[in-house]
Formats: sequence, structure tokens, C-alpha cells
Amino acid sequence: MRIAFLGTPDFAVPTLAALIEDGHEVACVYSQPPAPRGRGQALRPSPVHAFAEARGIPVRTPLSMKAPEEIAAFAALGLDAAVVVAFGQILVREVLEAPRLGCFNLHASLLPRWRGAAPIQRALMAGDAQTGAEVMRMTEGLDEGPVLASVTLRIGPLDTAGTLHDRLAPAGAALMVQALRQIAAGAARETPQPDEGATYARKIRPKEARIRWDRPGEVVDRHIRGLSPFPGAWFTAPSDKGPVRVKALLCRFEDADGPPGQVLDDELLVACGSGAVRILRAQREGRAAQDAGDFLRGFPVKAGLVLG
Repeated sequence: MRIAFLGTPDFAVPTLAALIEDGHEVACVYSQPPAPRGRGQALRPSPVHAFAEARGIPVRTPLSMKAPEEIAAFAALGLDAAVVVAFGQILVREVLEAPRLGCFNLHASLLPRWRGAAPIQRALMAGDAQTGAEVMRMTEGLDEGPVLASVTLRIGPLDTAGTLHDRLAPAGAALMVQALRQIAAGAARETPQPDEGATYARKIRPKEARIRWDRPGEVVDRHIRGLSPFPGAWFTAPSDKGPVRVKALLCRFEDADGPPGQVLDDELLVACGSGAVRILRAQREGRAAQDAGDFLRGFPVKAGLVLG
């Protein structure tokens, strides 16, 4: 089919690659405008933009798909369908109705649970036992359209947002290829989402990242893993030069007790409101991420210290 692809982050790249491999004609790729990235904060294209440009596919980076000129340009592409994966903009009705067969979105949750911006992180932070990816027909409501295809993945005790992202991206890409084949053949079945069980995965806010040791250990564990690797849940550790900010990137819950925030041994076991978490991977500000053993050799955190 002749399609447009709308996506921005790394998560969307495997789907674009899979659609090209499956023989679809990608008439145009849409992505968010280049943004400051890296140490120098130079303007750089998004991962989807860079991938498409390297393959000679035309790329548009509109500030808003609501602009009349963008709506007209999109309609002029003469599309059979459009595929949307973490694009980052709301699409108006005129855009949704422009392709002959419609617009189809890959969303990283089991809808209607975790509609919205941060479904992977919120599923982990809430303690869900499973998550997945689904292909839905896009409607004007936020992630409310009927579902065409679904894949389910188990969430393990050491999964992070990063590991789930890396499992869901290729699984979702394969799912979208399957769904588009069914759509092209006129064999796709659309199942309306139930109203019951709908939740909203709001965007992660910076103020959420600080660890609160007074919360139950299971909650702290899920908080750390849900925000890893980005933005990274953080705490402060005392040092000779004052408090040092440290990101906790991997941990596990353990059954131990102590005052919240107190380090219970020399291997980064930290007491919480109930239970404790053992930090397995950490990163000092301005340093590379390290497994706990390497981290502690360069920055000892002794039993009895209290973390902020």
C-alpha cells in the first residue's frame, strides 16, 4: 500500500523498518522537528527522521499538523493508509479521514488501560503483571479507537521501562505488519474498546523522579524500574563534599527493616517505609551508569548512612 508514517522516538523505528521491508511504499515520513540533543545541545533530527532520511524517504517536520497547509499537503499524498507510532501530536479529523483506509496507531499498552503518553512507565509503576502492544484505528478521542491486533508480554521482577521498551518495539512492529496485511486484504476485524478499565498514562513529570524512601518497598522498587533509564529515579547520598545526586537504575525488593532511607549493609540495601530495596545499578551525576559493585568501589555507601 501507499502509506505515510508518523513517528518520532526510537520506539517507532522498528515499525518503519518493518513496513519498508514488507514492501509498502512510504510516500512521506512525518516526525517532530529537530530538537537540542547531546552535550552540545545542537539541533538534531529525531531517530525516525534520521532513519527515513538515510533511506531517501521524504520527511516533513511540522510544528502542528493542525495547520491548514499541513492538512492539505497530507491529503495530497493520495494515501491508502497512515501508520502512527509515538508521533507526539494530536491528529485532527481532516487528517484522520484523508487516507483511503484510515489511520492506524501502534500503542504500547493493553487498551483501554494506559491510554496516553507514558504507557510503559505507568504499567511498571502500577505493578501490572503484563503489558503489550495493540494496533487500533485512530479516532478523534485519545487512544479510544477500535483494536485490530494485540500482543501480550509478561512483566518480570527485574524489568525496567528500558527493557520493556526493547521488547515491545519489535513485537509491535511485527504486529503492525500483520495488521496492515489484513487491512489490505479487507480481512481486518475491529473490536471496540470497553469503557470499563480505562486509565490514563500521564506524561512523566520531573518532580516525580525523586525517590521517597518512606513509601513501601514494593512501591519504591516499581518507581525505580519504571523510570529507568529515563529520566531516572534519584536520591542524594552524603559525601565529604556535600550531598551527591545518584540515579537508581535497577533494583529488587527485599524483606528487611530499618528507618526509611537508611543503608542497611555495604551493598546498597536501603530501608523503605516497609521492606527495603537493593540497588543493583546506579549512576552518579556526570558519570556513566555502573553495576552496584563497580559503583561502590568508586563511591562507597556504608551501612548506617541515611540517603536523601
